[in-house]
Amino acid sequence: MVQGKDYIGVGCGAFILNEKNELLLQLRNKAPEKEYWCIPGGKLEMFETFEEAVKREVKEETGADVAVIDCLGICDHIIKAEEKHWVSPSYLCKIVKGQPQIMEPNKHLDMKWFSLEKLPEKITITTRDAIENYKKYKIKN
Repeated sequence: MVQGKDYIGVGCGAFILNEKNELLLQLRNKAPEKEYWCIPGGKLEMFETFEEAVKREVKEETGADVAVIDCLGICDHIIKAEEKHWVSPSYLCKIVKGQPQIMEPNKHLDMKWFSLEKLPEKITITTRDAIENYKKYKIKN
């Protein structure tokens, strides 16, 4: 049985801004949403909390350590064309140690900081959802 295909997968994502208010995005090199830009993140492991998973995934993918600030929201990541279904919360995070770099070149072709006003056209569903939730978060806070 395959997570996200045969049953609903559970993931998480890190919405990381730098001091210039730019968002860290990675260019995916695998499905789902291959060749789309995404926030760092991935699957939860058994007995792992969402916050633990976010920190682990960011470390694995970028080499940087993050602190989790707040939950931005939960995305229903449904891609009927690819027969994929995931549920994934996104978390506002800040880097506390290290400089992000591509640690998993088989998974990501590129990594860049983007202004929230000049984002790439092809962004994943979870990233688009996190951006919308961040806008609402900023209004509340």
